[in-house]
Amino acid sequence: MSESNQTIFDVAVIGGGPAGLMAAGRAAELGKRVVLLEKNKKPGRKLVLTGKGRCNITNAEFDLRKLVENYGKKGQFLFHAFHVFGPQKTIEFFEKWGLKTKTERGRRVFPLSDDAQDVLNVFIKYLLKGKVKMTYGAEVLDVERKKHHINKLILKDGKIVARNYIICTGGKSYPATGSNGDGYEWAKKLGHSIEDLRPALVPLKIREKWVGELQGLSLKNVEITILQKNRKEAGIFGECLFTHFGLSGPIILDVSQQVGELLKKGAVEISLDLKPALDFEILDQRLQRDFQKYHNKFFQNALDDLLPQKMIPIIVKFSGIDPQKRVTYITREERHGLVRLLKNLKMTVGELLGFESAIVTSGGISLKEIDDKTMKSKIVDNLFFAGEIIDATGPSGGFNLQMCWSTGYLAGENA
Repeated sequence: MSESNQTIFDVAVIGGGPAGLMAAGRAAELGKRVVLLEKNKKPGRKLVLTGKGRCNITNAEFDLRKLVENYGKKGQFLFHAFHVFGPQKTIEFFEKWGLKTKTERGRRVFPLSDDAQDVLNVFIKYLLKGKVKMTYGAEVLDVERKKHHINKLILKDGKIVARNYIICTGGKSYPATGSNGDGYEWAKKLGHSIEDLRPALVPLKIREKWVGELQGLSLKNVEITILQKNRKEAGIFGECLFTHFGLSGPIILDVSQQVGELLKKGAVEISLDLKPALDFEILDQRLQRDFQKYHNKFFQNALDDLLPQKMIPIIVKFSGIDPQKRVTYITREERHGLVRLLKNLKMTVGELLGFESAIVTSGGISLKEIDDKTMKSKIVDNLFFAGEIIDATGPSGGFNLQMCWSTGYLAGENA
């Protein structure tokens, strides 16, 4: 296509993930001529994998201040974006497009259908209505600029010219979906600084081999404490999952970023409290009742009411009590040792798994270089950013998708 008869778009959005879909849809809704460039054969590849294919679209935390607190120190940057398009507006947006939602434990909001594809279908309809030109298999090779202005995108087969550009290429997590971090390279070339990139919301490798014996065991309502040099650094209550390499599950993913930071300074331990609702004395009384009930049984057969079957051999081994000892002969001292073990099962963290196992990327384009009211670059006049590429990360539970919707909406509206 010759330059003279080339279409000039109002907005070019790079990346067809959650933030890009929202940004393109919003800009088009405001009457702009929009092109969406996605290098995969179809959009939303990572979106349909989220929440184990169910897509946890947001968290029903409607108190703006409390919502912002979930993103730590960087949360303040998102205040305006959430004010303009927060969880309530997100739910209303999906319901308006015919997607019914439901709220589960921990205020996690899911489509009623439990199918992430239905979430993607909403965006396909949204973009079609706005007449967005959707270009798939569109690999951007370079971003060309003159002074403080991008003048075109160089593609594998052609170029794209627009008045404004929005980069929504995601992070480096789930590289199989195309998130290879090339957006960071363009941003760097355009003069932006990139804050240290690390996998976040990621499982932990544990050094102790016995953990692998519990593979597949999910524990609800437990508490973990993160320790460094015997000092408590974090504590969190909820659900965790044993894997062949270590630990996963919601509470592990949520502390993984902090564990990653601590590992830079030295060894990190995890203390698992299997019965956080019971203090030492109450748990001891509970054990005494169980032991009276099973007084004639061997110790190894007397813990069925207290622990999942898979966990019993590990606890029996670490208790130091003879598995063949009849419960009636267990001493007070041995029983107290067992209580301490149930309240404080120790493990050593080896490392975090890599980007291929991470749900999101921590780090990204420095927030100091983005205008929080518009998502516009403070360095390049016609450039905007949205979604995971910026340096803001939330815990699991719909917070990271909400950040994508909110920043995407703001970028689309201002571009």
